[in-house]
Amino acid sequence: MPDKPNTWDIALRQFHEVAELLNLDPGLREYLSVPEAVHTFSVPVLRDNDETHVFTGIRSQHSFARGPAKGGLRFHPGVSIDEVKALSMWMTWKTAVVNVPFGGGKGGLICDYKSFSPREKERAARSFARRLTPVIGPEIDIPAPDVNTTPEVMAWIADEYGHYIGHPEPAVITGKPVDFGGSRGRDSATGRGLAYCVDRYYHNTGKSLEGQRVVIQGFGNAGQWAAKVLTTMGATIIAISDSRGAVYAPEGLSATGAIQHKLESGQVAGMPGEEVKHEELLELDCDILVPAALESVITAENAPRIKAKLIAEAANGPTTPDADTILHDRGVVVIPDVLANAGGVTVSYFEWVQNRQRYYWPEQKVFDRLQKGMRQALDEVQDLAESKNVPWRTAAYMLAIQRVAHAVEVNHPDF
Repeated sequence: MPDKPNTWDIALRQFHEVAELLNLDPGLREYLSVPEAVHTFSVPVLRDNDETHVFTGIRSQHSFARGPAKGGLRFHPGVSIDEVKALSMWMTWKTAVVNVPFGGGKGGLICDYKSFSPREKERAARSFARRLTPVIGPEIDIPAPDVNTTPEVMAWIADEYGHYIGHPEPAVITGKPVDFGGSRGRDSATGRGLAYCVDRYYHNTGKSLEGQRVVIQGFGNAGQWAAKVLTTMGATIIAISDSRGAVYAPEGLSATGAIQHKLESGQVAGMPGEEVKHEELLELDCDILVPAALESVITAENAPRIKAKLIAEAANGPTTPDADTILHDRGVVVIPDVLANAGGVTVSYFEWVQNRQRYYWPEQKVFDRLQKGMRQALDEVQDLAESKNVPWRTAAYMLAIQRVAHAVEVNHPDF
């Protein structure tokens, strides 16, 4: 099996290809091709056996040009500097595409967090938070949940930050529990935002979402909410997968039934339907494919066999650059991750605004503003893609890079 592409190499390739199309100033191009700051930390954690183990924490802050850095914290053995650099760059483009006044950040703790006891999990999160506190803040860098981190972890980090500055400041982090300053509607925001994008695409092309067949690869939070909301819009979910299995039912699956089965059993296997292999799921005959799991699952090798007419990326970086070219040549539209899954960061922005104002919105207001923002962003990307005859990802990057570059030129005396 070929080695998985380096995430940072992919992020750089995507950036430089669009920078070339935009004829971006060489100095600006060099400046935006590296993070503004990358912090590494030694994070001591007292284990339950009374031994202290030291882990490595990382925070990459790609850009502050349009506002504070924004992006998740993941606790996972596979975290690396290259990974968080790439993800922080993608966050810069994502916030710019949906015109949220943030830059891009990403971070992680290199550890097997799932194996920790509950007390070890809290100690690890708080120890990492104490190292992070000098380089984050509501006007500097605002972390959020990511792989293996939860609203509870965000509350621990906010608590540590409050101790550091001497008073509570919920706006330092988003994705908190509602009772601790979180926003209503945040749990569904990524999947819901993707569904709003898909619905808008069908509206703009004069088609109906009713009866469109959807395959969802990855059935975590984003995949589950995408399935649920798309079903309410009339689409039919015909296949889903998680890391342990995949199920295909051409007559349709119940989204609520699938979510309940996953909650009760911890897996999608065992649901009514035909079990298929993971690689087969991506190539099933369907109208809409939603990759909602890992990076680089759609490659030059399988792109020619993908039958979906529309791909909406709930995951970060699920399609390689070579696959993008093949899909575009075949007429497959890809709503890229920096647009399709930006509902999460959009509602994170809403949470930050509510924290700063100390005034909290009802859930429907969150949904209405999210829908309006996602529709506007999709319209702008679609118009640019069609006018320039470029893939949607290229159009999204053109829009984002131009916005970020303009902010750098306005605010930085050396450009």
